[in-house]
Amino acid sequence: MNTATFKGGLNLPGYKENTERLAIVPASIPELVYLPLVQHIGAPCSPLVKIGDQVKKGEKIAAGQGFVTAPIHASVSGKIKAIEKMGHPGGNFVTSIIIENDGREEWAATVKPRAHPGDLSGEEIRKIVWEAGIVGLGGAAFPTHVKYAPVEGKKADYIILNGAECEPYLTADHRLMLEQAERIITGLRYILKATDCQQGIIAVEENKLDVIKHLQEILINDKQIRVQPLRVKYPQGSEKHLIYACTQREVPVGGLPLDVGVIVNNVGTAFAVAQAVEEGKPLIERVVTVNGTGIKKPANYLVRIGTLFSHLIEESGGYQGETEKIIAGGLMMGKTVFTADIPVVKGTSGIVVLAHTAGTVKKETSCVRCAKCIEACPLFLEPTTLVRLAKRGFWEQAEKNNVLSCIECGSCAYVCPAHIPLVQYIQRAKQAIALAKKGGGKKK
Repeated sequence: MNTATFKGGLNLPGYKENTERLAIVPASIPELVYLPLVQHIGAPCSPLVKIGDQVKKGEKIAAGQGFVTAPIHASVSGKIKAIEKMGHPGGNFVTSIIIENDGREEWAATVKPRAHPGDLSGEEIRKIVWEAGIVGLGGAAFPTHVKYAPVEGKKADYIILNGAECEPYLTADHRLMLEQAERIITGLRYILKATDCQQGIIAVEENKLDVIKHLQEILINDKQIRVQPLRVKYPQGSEKHLIYACTQREVPVGGLPLDVGVIVNNVGTAFAVAQAVEEGKPLIERVVTVNGTGIKKPANYLVRIGTLFSHLIEESGGYQGETEKIIAGGLMMGKTVFTADIPVVKGTSGIVVLAHTAGTVKKETSCVRCAKCIEACPLFLEPTTLVRLAKRGFWEQAEKNNVLSCIECGSCAYVCPAHIPLVQYIQRAKQAIALAKKGGGKKK
């Protein structure tokens, strides 16, 4: 098999064997759903409803100002019980709309099959994607319609669907590609039309041979879309590394994929696009893997947005052993959360629960100058230098050393024998630089 890859990176254990062969099952629908008004990169949403209002499934209940935002829709039918702050997978508290489920599952009148979707123009598809509240489902949650918007002087000649799913423990994309391959391909065709692009690539790591074979059988005579097998390596799913592996094009420092003629979407995003275009269905549910050494019955669930982590953990048989940590997302780039009483949001690809023996936090010691972090960095940065600057608050020097190019993949921290939380220090530097640029802080 002709596989593609990139320079650098790590060979990590996958820990996918518990769920990679488990079909996606619908999670039970909770009595209450909690919908944060921040579920995407960009302008936050404001409520379009008030306490006591009755809403239907798929009804728009919140929207933001400007272009870089994504509306939020009710994931159940019922009554608005409260609008208040609550915990968010991002680690902060966010104003959220709480809906009491009435169990009727009534769809909003706007959600209905669309006649002749193949006749839609690119502009019409982009508007549908925006109105459906679709964001990148790989974790970043960038509003999808923004990626598709025409940019003067730039044009995409490749749309890459990211099916790498290189994060340990996660298999949501694997199962979705296996079970909904035709719909994902259909979604990609709508994306190609929306962006006036001619070539599509579905990139899949070679540890998903069943998916690669299935997609290749469907696309055997297709002249527009091809499957690109990828070598198993972390972080193969990183946007810039995926682009290089598939096209040999390098996104410049500070640049965007469109600068080299590429747009990248997650496979789940393409599936959501197909549903929105053909069925009028907004993004109110997604596939989530619940896995880890601290879970009794790992599973892949189709989950309503706003379902609490605790609900899914209970559905998976509850905790196994003494819980060390709960991670929103993958093992490497996910965030440790302080409670399981937080909701699944649009960007939640997985819930990883680690038992005490697997996730024991080791004490940070002094850097031993081994350079393992430099060898592991897929962007060829010097994490040890960046952390030294961050600890001293030398933000301007950190920026000159390309700290903003860091994708926070965690490769450096994974190999560090001194157990230094390198990513957290780098995040601190990036936040300080962003604050200084907004006029709220000083560069040193």
